[in-house]
Amino acid sequence: MAHGAGIADRDVLLRRDGLDVPPANPLYRLRRVWLDEHEERGYYYGFANEGLWPLCHRAHVQPVFRSADFAMYRTVNARFAEAVCEEVEGETPLILVQDYHFAIAPRVIRARLPFSTIVAFWHIPWPAPREFASCPWGRPLLEGLLGSSIVGFQTPGDCRSFVDTVERSLDADVNRGRNAITYAGRRTMVRVYPVSVEWPSRWTRQSPPIETCRADVRRQLQLPPDVRLGVGIDRLDYTKGINEKFLAVEQLLESHPEFRERFVFVQIAEPSRECLPPYQRVRSRLLDTAHRINGRFGRNGYRPIILLESHHEPADIYRLYRAADLCYVGSLHDGMNLVAKEFVSARDDDRGVLVLSEFTGAARELAGALIVNPCAIDDAAHALAEALTMGDKEQSERMRIMRSIVAEFNTYRWAGEMLADAARLRAYRAARHQNQPRHSQAHMLPA
Repeated sequence: MAHGAGIADRDVLLRRDGLDVPPANPLYRLRRVWLDEHEERGYYYGFANEGLWPLCHRAHVQPVFRSADFAMYRTVNARFAEAVCEEVEGETPLILVQDYHFAIAPRVIRARLPFSTIVAFWHIPWPAPREFASCPWGRPLLEGLLGSSIVGFQTPGDCRSFVDTVERSLDADVNRGRNAITYAGRRTMVRVYPVSVEWPSRWTRQSPPIETCRADVRRQLQLPPDVRLGVGIDRLDYTKGINEKFLAVEQLLESHPEFRERFVFVQIAEPSRECLPPYQRVRSRLLDTAHRINGRFGRNGYRPIILLESHHEPADIYRLYRAADLCYVGSLHDGMNLVAKEFVSARDDDRGVLVLSEFTGAARELAGALIVNPCAIDDAAHALAEALTMGDKEQSERMRIMRSIVAEFNTYRWAGEMLADAARLRAYRAARHQNQPRHSQAHMLPA
């Protein structure tokens, strides 16, 4: 199923994965677009997740591009765009289009609503021009996104890659000083909007005290009360580096025998896209690795790795965050990674250590983390040992730095900056339209 959500008073948001809005809020209404199994297979599992997802993530999985999948992607994008156009009121709506599922939608919306202000936010990394060139339908994807007034990305590097790709692929005028692209007579701004988490976190406020979480989690997992606990929270995806995390735990126990039977790593790996072969292969590999390491170091009921393959509600995840001595985010390539920021937001005791992959957008912001290359297994194991031996004072100093960053640059600021830029652009264009001579307004192209 896929759906978009409409915002009353002429403003619309389009996102495949839905919008978390209070159901009783009268300012919001939900518009669902239903897909049959064939459409979902071609649009979502096919082009979006066998094609675009590996194209945008450097994780050693070859993209698969089928013409039938792209045709379905284009068709579904047009259907969502049509739903948006039916929701809006007036000729100048503000429209937010989110993520790689909807690259073509902005141009389709623009054709129907030429004076709309469209923001397209791309949540995942943008590939380098040479990598993007492997997509047979790169040009219509770029033209689709350039139907937007603003295209937003997680990091400055993603912005540069997008601008470089446009410059290499299209006959466009690129103004790097202003981060602006003019194509087919229309200007599109390219901006950085690092996504974040809610602050203060409702889940932290609703969680039991830290000591209660520690006792409850250890009791649920049948662990001794004094065992040191590491956690990883991911979808079961080849981009998340879960197998590399397991290998780092193995190396930790090999090089630091004092942590044997004293340290357990709990990995939540929520099933994802299970019908796709790369996901089936990564699951099989994880199970084999966990089984081998547990067989090597486990004894008397002790297992160094606990792999939980199921969906967990936020309340349960936040109890794990609050119970843990460390959280390891080991993504091989990630746009931002909100698990890192969630862990920080959960630790109102200023304790716990974040071990964070350098290949996440979050590594640019969370200076208090231990930054690692997850592929360098020895170095990652050393960081785990450092986290487990770090004193309370250093933990507190590092966590306070990170909590201040997440508090200031929270999800409300992310959304606020993006929508404020769009509102200013809409106001500027409206003022320019009003200042046009009356005899020329009928012939004026939208800016």
